[in-house]
Amino acid sequence: MLLKTGISSVANVGAESASATYAKCVASALRSDLGATHQAVKTVIRWTGAGERTVTNWLAGEHGPSGPHLAQLARHSDAVLDAFLTLAGRELLVVDFDIQRLKAELASTLAVLERLSRNERP
Repeated sequence: MLLKTGISSVANVGAESASATYAKCVASALRSDLGATHQAVKTVIRWTGAGERTVTNWLAGEHGPSGPHLAQLARHSDAVLDAFLTLAGRELLVVDFDIQRLKAELASTLAVLERLSRNERP
């Protein structure tokens, strides 16, 4: 049996820690969007085509999704996209997306207010 010592074991510990952080971050984002119910599992299965056990592990933070599955999750979940961008050190992109979302919501609200004000006049 070989003992792992030296730089390689330290590098592996760091990689394992980063992997655990990634998995927990994605799990937290999914739970914030979908909750922790079985319906959330079904929704993620529908989004990604992954198996039930795989999705359950993602939601539990045991393992994180692979690249193609992460892309599908980010397509459907703003929280997952934000979490990924934050992990990648791209917080400014998260802010930009938030600004764009707020502008869209504001435009929608203004359109509703405009329709209401037109309907209230005789």
